[in-house]
Amino acid sequence: MDIRKIGVVGAGQMGNGIAQVAAQYGYSVVMTDVSAASLEKGLQVISNSCDRLVKKASMTEAQKSELLKNIQTSTALNDLKDCDLIVEAATENLDLKLKIFKELDGVVKPQALLCSNTSSISITKIAAVTKRPSLVAGMHFMNPVPLMKLVEGIRGLQTSDETFTAVKNLAEKMGKVFVESDKDMPGFIVNRILMPMINEAVYTLHEGIASVESIDNAMKLGTNQPMGPLTLADFIGLDTCLAIMNVLHDGLGDSKYRPCPLLVKYVEAGWLGRKTGRGFYNYENQK
Repeated sequence: MDIRKIGVVGAGQMGNGIAQVAAQYGYSVVMTDVSAASLEKGLQVISNSCDRLVKKASMTEAQKSELLKNIQTSTALNDLKDCDLIVEAATENLDLKLKIFKELDGVVKPQALLCSNTSSISITKIAAVTKRPSLVAGMHFMNPVPLMKLVEGIRGLQTSDETFTAVKNLAEKMGKVFVESDKDMPGFIVNRILMPMINEAVYTLHEGIASVESIDNAMKLGTNQPMGPLTLADFIGLDTCLAIMNVLHDGLGDSKYRPCPLLVKYVEAGWLGRKTGRGFYNYENQK
């Protein structure tokens, strides 16, 4: 499968990161979002990311200029009609993803591959709303996309070998390391392991065992993690953490995946982490 033009649905932190990396490796990219303001913000994030790479001498000004030229933006999914592969990077919400894939299936050319950047939702379920389930796969990038080397590949029940190979080859051409999730199970590999750890850290706080700082320092210095689990949760977004825990709990039916009540309360309060200025830490003075 000859992939030259890539579509990205969503201009948020994952979408703009995927668009940046694809454009950096010479692909023509169309990044879409329902909001023109979000597209403008996404492009600015990409430009700022490139500036940091230029300062580190990892990119030249000419390369930055070429990268930005490779990215077009649109608020219409119809502008993805000529893309060879589309990566959906919308919010981790099943109904929203199903709606997007139904629309994409009716818009893009019949041979185009449809991928989801979902971190926990069933690829089989997503593929089932399309007329091309064999051409649907999971392509889960890590945040921040330009810096993290991993792409987690998920094969749905009907994903063809040709589709999965094409997704693997694309990830590797974009400088990523591709790991395969052999089963389309809730959470796949990374979040099946990571989110219960974060959830348990929240329980440790909820039960008054230790403070936020003590929990994070214990895990950083005791297990050599680059950041503590509560800092990481704030970085990911507490709403995303809760959504993934709900998928694990509902999909696997095991009480050990029950979201911590404190995590639920923080999300209800709108304390979602860095993006809202408040999570387990207060970021108001960093805005």
